[in-house]
Amino acid sequence: MDMREITKIAREVSKFTVRTMKTEGIGTGEFDFIHVVRHNPGITQRQIREILTLDKGACARRAARLEAKGYLIKKKNPADRRSDQLFATEKAENLKLSKVDIETKYYAWLSQSLTPEELETFLPLLHKLYAANKTESKAGFPHVTACVKGKENETR
Repeated sequence: MDMREITKIAREVSKFTVRTMKTEGIGTGEFDFIHVVRHNPGITQRQIREILTLDKGACARRAARLEAKGYLIKKKNPADRRSDQLFATEKAENLKLSKVDIETKYYAWLSQSLTPEELETFLPLLHKLYAANKTESKAGFPHVTACVKGKENETR
């Protein structure tokens, strides 16, 4: 079995989610932008450009488009009146919930192909992998980096 099948499943879920969200008028780039703002209330466009590696013009256009669609609110930055701070609206929060809802329903559909016993075995194992992944991510990926650089003996 190829462990990359996890990635392949996630990619298909993502494709379906994007397709479904496009019916709401949101693309992946816009969703990523909203996601950054939701997790960083009051963020400036300069900070968003650094996180998403966008150029200045693209960032400004995307912010203006999302504000016009009602997903973001701009407020003058009290620390620097030349820049604006961005905040997610309730509509943006509901969009996040709809993405979660789409993914949840997809995985519920997918898990129907397993018996209850198989799910009982699979879900704890999946959680174990998720926890290890999250720990590695929070630590800055030291063990995975060592593996990628060919220093497998230094891992774990």
